[in-house]
Amino acid sequence: MLAVDLITRVGLATVLGVIIGIERQWRARMAGLQTMALVSMGSALFFILGAFSFPGGDPTRVAAQIVSGIGFLGAGVILKHGLSVVGLNTAATLWATAAVGALAGAWMWREAIAGAAIVVFGNLFLQPLARRMDVRSGRGTIVADQPGFVVEIVCRTSGAAEVRRDLAAGLADAGVPVRSSSSTRLSTSDEVVVRVDVTSAEGVEQQLDSLVGRFAADARVSSTRWAVSSFDARE
Repeated sequence: MLAVDLITRVGLATVLGVIIGIERQWRARMAGLQTMALVSMGSALFFILGAFSFPGGDPTRVAAQIVSGIGFLGAGVILKHGLSVVGLNTAATLWATAAVGALAGAWMWREAIAGAAIVVFGNLFLQPLARRMDVRSGRGTIVADQPGFVVEIVCRTSGAAEVRRDLAAGLADAGVPVRSSSSTRLSTSDEVVVRVDVTSAEGVEQQLDSLVGRFAADARVSSTRWAVSSFDARE
């Protein structure tokens, strides 16, 4: 293989990996721009190695090993947090990016470009659609692949049950998917901390601002806050 062919194939794989990675990096996922570029480039290099380095080599064997090897990377980004399973979409994106890189290494450049475009389209448009469907069907608490937020309200013990019920109703009305909720009694006073972990969704910051503002004016409540959850799906 000529050096220019090698550079062209690996270069295409790297560029396509970068394009896929930009979307992941922008959404602050565990595997971002650098990871996707390296996965795509590495897949192309391995395919070229198997296809051209040894006479009579079978490139399909290398492709099969790429599929197996990328599974270890995918397993490393899938995490369980309470009721949520985080990283499934990122793992699937890694797997698809490896396929794009292998296609570029085989110089099936049309298929590689089309594959990268489909991956980016799926991450940009299908995931928000699926999230809205989960919220409407009541399954928004099960799977999440995005950074979350926490809402904490400190209130009197006597009104904790009502506050928790009102908070759950407010989040449901706003269409904000809930991951988990808990109540913790403070040892230093007759108060309870009502905590709710929610999944990120379009416009969720504005919804939380409005909701927390309403509770801040409630006589039963002594303090309120919301913030990015300490468990954040970032690399």
